[in-house]
This record gives sequence, structure tokens and C-alpha cells, in this order.
Amino acid sequence: MPKNIAIGFTEGLPITEPNSFQSFTLPVPTPEPNEVIVQVAGVSVNPVDTKRRQTAPRQTTPQILGYDAVGTITQIGSAVTAFHVGDRVIYAGTTRKPGSDQQFQAVDADLIALAPKQAPTADLAALPLVGLTAWELLFEKMGFIPEYNANKGQHLLIINGAGGVGSMLSQLARWSGLNVLATSSPKNHDWLRAHGVATPLDYHKDLVSQVHHAGVQTVDGVALLYHPEPYLATASQLIRAFGHIGCIVGPQSGLDLGVVKDKAASFDYEYMFAKTDFDYHVATQGAILSKLLTLYQDGQIKASVTKEFTGINVANLKAATQLVEAGHMVGKVVLTGTFSD
Repeated sequence: MPKNIAIGFTEGLPITEPNSFQSFTLPVPTPEPNEVIVQVAGVSVNPVDTKRRQTAPRQTTPQILGYDAVGTITQIGSAVTAFHVGDRVIYAGTTRKPGSDQQFQAVDADLIALAPKQAPTADLAALPLVGLTAWELLFEKMGFIPEYNANKGQHLLIINGAGGVGSMLSQLARWSGLNVLATSSPKNHDWLRAHGVATPLDYHKDLVSQVHHAGVQTVDGVALLYHPEPYLATASQLIRAFGHIGCIVGPQSGLDLGVVKDKAASFDYEYMFAKTDFDYHVATQGAILSKLLTLYQDGQIKASVTKEFTGINVANLKAATQLVEAGHMVGKVVLTGTFSD
């Protein structure tokens, strides 16, 4: 029986503390009827990992994070018919069960998608969470049409365009026909252009005047991929009547949504784990991942990996987490290879 090496913690500590991550040996999970067991070959670190670790209470059971994964199915549950042992798959998973920072993980078969055999492990590990978040925000919450060039003539403004979600959102938006404007530091404007942004904006400067200078008076959607408080007034000025403001970051204080009332604009929150948290249309996530992989194979989107650690172990997971916690990450950071103590 193989051992299941897992990397986790028993209390949320600063990442610089020796026990902020530890190695554990856990039993290899047994699949429920609709689950598969995946031997994990690549993972990614996302802001949700850092937030969940930083706020975790002390407990005796190891807490295992990880919400991006690629790997190979080693077991299938009795009710699984769409997948087989040996299939290569990707998924984000759920926060309700131990995550992908372990060698063998149990995952609901509705949440996974078959992955191309020849695609780089690093690319596949980087796609699920940001891909699902961007797709659900753009097409399910903000109401744009998820078809090639279907939204031609419309404009999307992205706040924080160079991060993991922003880099994916801009590519999906461009594919669907949207004209994309996005903010970042000027040093990352070439990155924005390479990921589907037609008009890069300097977040240090007045955004309304920059958008108007670009010849755009109002936009059809605003995606707030940062704390919404500093940007809500700007979004309310730029959004068109009956437009959509979408957000993925919780407010640090109260939000006055009265600023968009007279435009009858909507404010939409996207949280990728809401579907699994509340058992709402769970199978759509596996279906979305399949669509994203088709776009990836067709060259319409790329995975935007900027840092890859070889070997999945405590030291590398700490280093990757520190990069994400610093708050200046462009693209995605991944860990690939074998697990080790």
C-alpha cells in the first residue's frame, strides 16, 4: 500500500514560522461512489490558500490546502462511469474536503476534466481555479455570451489585470469578442497586451480620464479583482446603464452600492467554491474545465505560469506561498513533480 505524503498544518501561523507547513503521512483515501482517487503530479498556490491558512484555528487534524491540481486517476468509485484508472485529469476541488497538497486525493468526479496527455504539467496545474473563476464571473455572473466573438463591440474594464484571475479573464474576454481595458503597474503592460488586453491602464493614475482618453466613455462590465472599496466610485462612473460590476474579493468595510442605483447596474459576486459549498450545479465545473482545455489546446488561452518549483515538498510550498502572500504576483506559481517528506 503506497503512503500518502501530505503537506499541511495544524494551526494558522505566519509563513516564516517553522511549522507554518509540515509534512504528514496520511492514509490513502478510499473513494465514495461518485469520487475518484487522483495521484497528484502538479499543484498551484492561490490567494485563497493563504487566506485559509492565515485564519485557521488550531486543531489536531492536519489541514490540507490546494485548489489546483493535475494528476492521474488510480481508483474510481462504484458510480463513476465517465472516467477510468489511468486518465489524466485536472480540477480545483472543494474547500469542504482535504485539498490537493497531498500525493493521493479523493475528488468528486463531477469536478474533474480529462486533460491532454502531452500538455505540460505546470500549465495544467495553473488552469483550474483561475479558469473557473474567470469563466463563472464573465459568463455566468456578468452575463456575457461564452462563444467566440459573440460580444463584439462591448467593453470590459478589469481592475488588477496581471494576476492569475486577471490574466485568464482578459484572454476569455478577448476570445468572446470583448474589447478589454485593464489596470496594472506600467512595468506589466506588455504582459497585459500578451494576454488579450487592448488598452493597458496605469493603476497609479486617474482611471476615468485614462478610459475616456482611450475613446471609451462607458463600459459594459467592470471586473474588480482587488478590494472593491477604492474602485467602486470609479466603476460607478464608468459602467453603462444596466451594466454589470463583478467582484471576487470581499470588502474590508461596508460597500455603498447606492452609487450604481440610478444606472440600474448590478453588482455581482463570484466565489468559485459556492457551487460545491451549497451543492449548486456542481457538474458545471467539470464541464467548464473541459471547455477551457479545448480553448487551451486551440491556442486561444495560455496558462500564464511565471514560476515553477520542481518537487512538491514543504520548502517549495513555503517559498511559493511567500510569493503569493507578497501580493505582487504576476501570472501563476506552480509546484510539479513528486511528493517528498
